[in-house]
Amino acid sequence: MDKNAGFVLATERYGRGQAWKYLVNDGVLERRRDGSEAGSGGDYIVGLFKSVFLPQGYPESVSSDYLQYQFWDTLQAFSSSLSGTLATQASLKGVGVGNQEATVAAATVTWLLRDGTGMLGRILFAWRKGSKLDSEAKKWRLFADVLNDIAMFMEILAPHFPAGFTLIVCTAGVFKAIVGVAGGATRAALTVHQARRDNMADISAKDGSQETLVNLAGLLVSLLLIPLVTDNPVLTLTLFFLFTILHLFANYKAVRSVIMETFNEARLSIVWQQYLKDGLILSPLEANQREPVFLQFGNTSQIKLGARLQDVAQSPEELNLALKENNMPFLLGVRNDCICVCLGTEASVHDEIRAVCQAVCISNMLGCPTARVPTSQKPTQQRLWEMVHESHKLLDAHFSPFLKGVKAAGWDTKRTLLDWDEWRVEWKTKNS
Repeated sequence: MDKNAGFVLATERYGRGQAWKYLVNDGVLERRRDGSEAGSGGDYIVGLFKSVFLPQGYPESVSSDYLQYQFWDTLQAFSSSLSGTLATQASLKGVGVGNQEATVAAATVTWLLRDGTGMLGRILFAWRKGSKLDSEAKKWRLFADVLNDIAMFMEILAPHFPAGFTLIVCTAGVFKAIVGVAGGATRAALTVHQARRDNMADISAKDGSQETLVNLAGLLVSLLLIPLVTDNPVLTLTLFFLFTILHLFANYKAVRSVIMETFNEARLSIVWQQYLKDGLILSPLEANQREPVFLQFGNTSQIKLGARLQDVAQSPEELNLALKENNMPFLLGVRNDCICVCLGTEASVHDEIRAVCQAVCISNMLGCPTARVPTSQKPTQQRLWEMVHESHKLLDAHFSPFLKGVKAAGWDTKRTLLDWDEWRVEWKTKNS
């Protein structure tokens, strides 16, 4: 009898799937599933579904918030697909489908105008807001979906206003073009966050498969809805509002479920101010839960990162004041109610984090970031420079332990999503 009969030589597993073991029986190497001889049909179907629609190595190969985000993202995509069907039907009706008096030329011109204005809108939006989509991915993701619902609502209403139909659908086309840029770019930013094994392409491909499956389900449901909503505007609007409510709710839950470990200005400000308040370091989960996800239009940021030197100092005396008690590769100054941060060419990621923390300190000294102080109550220029010097001392005392704390809490300090402009400055001191 073989002394090695039944002896386990090795074991293996595929991700978190069932394990296998290699045994020696009568001198032959056999491979068996650990725990049972064969998996059930249900296990095979589940495994096949995972391999088709989830990234390889799931869940270790993705971030911990992946599944929750994908659930809500799938739900919003399904409701958006149904709303899109209602909007498409209205658009086709508006350009003359089913109307014997409508001409092909008129319908073609309307469609071309809509596509043309959309192309222009796509270019202009990417030019003006492209750099914001990384640092505020959650806000722009949610904004894109809200704008998409507004565009579809306009398309549904357009046939009821024949005189302004072309203008309405062109405006909706511009909105949808913006949605395409903002939605696609923020999706890419979130994919970078979700990828844990440099598997961005795999995650993006599987996300496309999930979206295709959802759109297929939406198509099947749409086939049942179209006969019901045809020539029934009341039912069309009712269903649209129901789908829109579901769509917006799912989108809000989706962006709220994202837990990013890199600092943008909002998350860094939240964590830094909590540390100054009670010495506690918020975890990525806690800070992300507090982070605002709605864009605030009309309120310009009080902090300008990557400013020009003349925004900080407009005279040699002011430059000396900016350099006073400052041995860091950045300069700070307050100009027209705005805290300007001028970044040096040798600044590291940690220097960038410190600069923003210091700007937040000055903002706290000035008062509420969004409040406009009456002219009679504004601090003098001398007092503003005193605030800058006080912030240097505050950071010298607290930044090093703060940086160690955020690393221990799970924050990624090797890179940031801070929205720096491209100005970089080299300055000379009297000693040099």
